Amino acid sequence: MKLARYTYANTTHTDSTTIGVVVGQRVVPLSMLDSTAPETIREVLAEGPEYIKWLTQRLEGAAGGLPLGEVRLEAPIPDPQKYLAIGMNYHDHAEEAARAGIALPKNQLWFNKQVSCITGPYDPIYKPRVSEQMDYEAELGVVIGQRCRYVSIEEAASVVGGYFVANDVTARDWQFKSPTFTLGKSFDSHGPIGPWITTADEIADPHALQMNLWVNGQPRQSTSTGGMIYNIWQQIHELTQVMTLEPGDLIATGTCANVGIALGKFLQPGDVVRVEIEHLGHIENTVANEPVRAARSNMYLAPTQRTR
Repeated sequence: MKLARYTYANTTHTDSTTIGVVVGQRVVPLSMLDSTAPETIREVLAEGPEYIKWLTQRLEGAAGGLPLGEVRLEAPIPDPQKYLAIGMNYHDHAEEAARAGIALPKNQLWFNKQVSCITGPYDPIYKPRVSEQMDYEAELGVVIGQRCRYVSIEEAASVVGGYFVANDVTARDWQFKSPTFTLGKSFDSHGPIGPWITTADEIADPHALQMNLWVNGQPRQSTSTGGMIYNIWQQIHELTQVMTLEPGDLIATGTCANVGIALGKFLQPGDVVRVEIEHLGHIENTVANEPVRAARSNMYLAPTQRTR
């Protein structure tokens, strides 16, 4: 099942955002399948596999909905509690890093992408005014479906709710000037995800998917997700030794070789970045200059100085 969050023009010609199921080239509102359906994909996943199975049965023969061309797909989970990402997790990417003098970590290397970076599958991604090294990273995304802690490697698949396509957009100059990667990984709009959540029951083996990235139609990254150093089950096991994972938490599972910094090719305004993963669909984002926001001139004045 492909669970999407989308915006459409309602009968009063104003925009409404809801969730639904993608079937071919249309999207069926979840409320058509279940009149008491949850309002968010995170809540749908938390209902568990049996609810997903029930929805799938209800979907058979369902009519109605809207053509995908008439809706705007949004980030399927815009507000997770956590967005965690692993670095140096593909053998070929570790090899290209080693050639640049960067040592392979002895353990899993984790960092946060602050959730404010999340944006939609076809929204612009902004080149920061303070960075000259904006880079791409095609990644398989995992969304947690069940609240969990101390999960064994053998049981890890049971807590996965689904999968998505991700681009771990990175400001390299900010990534490397700090002991942790968080700042360089968390600029606004640098977390495009989507185009929907493909539920776990549809993916027989998440470690056997073809993943590709193009910039302006030119191939840059291409690999099988089988190239991970630490597989998804090992990643979940590691994380849950430290923290409780909640339904809707996101995990980016690493990128492969030929990132922009290795090629000496950073993203520039006007570039179009497309990431596609077998069975999961694709996201496509245009790089734009960061918009100039109106200044709040009295933001930092002492209370007695603020305009009343």
